[in-house]
Amino acid sequence: MASHLDLEEQEQLDELKHFWKRWGDLITWVLIAVLGSYAAWMGWQSYSVKQATQSAALYDTVERAAMSADMPLLDRSLADIKDKFASTTYAQQAALLAARVYQDKDRAKDAKAQLTWVSEKASDEGYQALARLRLAALQIEEKAFDEARKQLSAKVPAAFAPLMADRLGDLDMLEGKPQDAVKHYQDAWKVLEPNAEYRRLVAVKLAALGADPEEKAAVESTK
Repeated sequence: MASHLDLEEQEQLDELKHFWKRWGDLITWVLIAVLGSYAAWMGWQSYSVKQATQSAALYDTVERAAMSADMPLLDRSLADIKDKFASTTYAQQAALLAARVYQDKDRAKDAKAQLTWVSEKASDEGYQALARLRLAALQIEEKAFDEARKQLSAKVPAAFAPLMADRLGDLDMLEGKPQDAVKHYQDAWKVLEPNAEYRRLVAVKLAALGADPEEKAAVESTK
């Protein structure tokens, strides 16, 4: 009886050896790949958490410097967060915040530099659009109308489209193009929410130019 069991065990062992000889290398490499992927994922998770924590701490420093108008600290902390964590939203928020402070402190060149960086480097399209709007406003103040029009004509998320159109209308008026301004104001008016205060402001601009957005909307609806 024992001999019979030993024979079965030997056969099973031989089958296992045969199986491992045939498939062992493949199984080993699959396990290595799986474990490697898991280790990489865990490493990335740890790296992401570390990045977020450190960038948040630096953003707090930028915010504190902005609130206290500590310009040397603002310059240093902003440079640090952009250098080390440029891809994070904290860096993009820091640049937008610093641009506002620079503008208040009559450092228009530095403000434009930060807004340009966000408009070109931000991963979030909303931040890009906001930076373009603010950059265009600075360029309009400097009468750099061509540069401002480029910013306002860029593709942006739908939520920002009426704001861009309204600012384009303002730019048209400054350049003595009232007919173009009417078109852009109408584009903005049509997209804004019916009860939005901003929409009423655009309607006032249209009325000042002798255009009635309600009448135009009614005409278009009958076509």
